[in-house]
Amino acid sequence: MPGTLTPRTSSPRPLSRKGLSRGAVALPLCCALLLTTAACGGDDGAGASASANPSASPAPSGSAERQKLAKTRFVANAGLAAGATYQWIVKPYRAGTFKKGADGRTFALVKAGLAGAFAYNRLKAAAENAKGDPLLSKAVAPLTAGIDSLKDLGTKFRKGEVGEGDVGAFESVINSVKEAGRSAGAEVKDQVPSTSQLGG
Repeated sequence: MPGTLTPRTSSPRPLSRKGLSRGAVALPLCCALLLTTAACGGDDGAGASASANPSASPAPSGSAERQKLAKTRFVANAGLAAGATYQWIVKPYRAGTFKKGADGRTFALVKAGLAGAFAYNRLKAAAENAKGDPLLSKAVAPLTAGIDSLKDLGTKFRKGEVGEGDVGAFESVINSVKEAGRSAGAEVKDQVPSTSQLGG
């Protein structure tokens, strides 16, 4: 019939043998590449280290990290306690600033009181930190009673009821903590806290 279109375009063109063979090769190849990439991506760190050292496990490295962190915190807290003690307790006491009638006595005693409370808190924190490292814990454990004895000295300083024995007690405990740290490979150096740290 003139003017009638034949539905030639409605059916898909059959693929040639060449096209079929390319498709048959390409699909499995793509799948293989995807599977290989996924397997390689997931085996980046843990698998590689495990194959290099089959006896290695994550627990020891985690333990070593915890011990290192414990030492770092111990050094920081003990250092702040030592710095506060020297700066606002030992130094003014040796200079005679705590004596009755001395210039700046009241202010010095208030500062010493704050420093005493601060140092006690930092020493308690340092003793707690030390528990994270076996060697450090063993070295610091005998000092806990000495640290506890400093608890009320901050109040005593503030009230002006300070004597040589009180200053000596702080010095003795600080020196013992420093020695304990040194013996366990955690050397403590004085770090003077800021006034805001002291009061906060």
